[in-house]
Amino acid sequence: MKEPLVPVIPMSHTAHIRSHRKPRRSATSSIALRAGVAGGVLSMAAAGASASANAAEPVTQTIELPTLTADMSAQVAQSAAATQQAAANYELRAERDAAAAKAAAEAKKDLAAAKKKAEAKKEAAEAARKAAAERANRSTERATLSASASASASTSTSAPASGSVATVIAFLKAQVGDAYVMGATGPNAWDCSSLVQAAYKQVGVDLPRVSQDQSMSGTDVPLSSVQVGDILYWGGKGSAYHVGVYIGNGQYLDAANPSKGVVIQDLSGYPASGAVRVL
Repeated sequence: MKEPLVPVIPMSHTAHIRSHRKPRRSATSSIALRAGVAGGVLSMAAAGASASANAAEPVTQTIELPTLTADMSAQVAQSAAATQQAAANYELRAERDAAAAKAAAEAKKDLAAAKKKAEAKKEAAEAARKAAAERANRSTERATLSASASASASTSTSAPASGSVATVIAFLKAQVGDAYVMGATGPNAWDCSSLVQAAYKQVGVDLPRVSQDQSMSGTDVPLSSVQVGDILYWGGKGSAYHVGVYIGNGQYLDAANPSKGVVIQDLSGYPASGAVRVL
């Protein structure tokens, strides 16, 4: 008996052929990335979503901030301490610089004061030297005038010798620069009447001590006819309060006052009240 034939059906080349691959199935994928940062841990995770045949779930990422460790805390503390120490050092240097600048300024000021004081002492010493030289010159002139006056007096005590007026004027000019002191009679300080009395005494003429009496001595002379060597007085005759000696060229010499001392002045600036002639 023959077996029955199985019919063969031709298949299209596009017919579905079952794949030998395993079928897809739902699954969850995850990716993790880890790295150490500054002693801490930075974790990053990306998670895939379950995907169907047509779509996928969104990816989620997580970032962890750095964590300070004990070592980093120590480093921060050391840095802060170093900064504070640097600030303290800077402040100390600034204080030292300020103190040095102040000391230098004070030293400069003291040096200037010392220099000024030394210059003042030098000027004072020079002035004292000049004054001493002038006093010595006046003393020499006085000695010469005294010797001349003595010679004239030995010749005649009643009538001064020729040239006696010049002797009086020379004596008076030798006293220029001396001080005015009320009641003083020389040799370095005078009042008005003591100077006139001393000048005429050089040629043997004795005059009263005070200006009132000196205005009454000798012969009255009109001011328009006054000559060198005449005595000028201010105030009334017999009540004069000041005297001087006419030296020519419209000038007179007197012991003026405490502020001027013995000086030569213009008669036009202080006209006299009258004049008398004793030589």
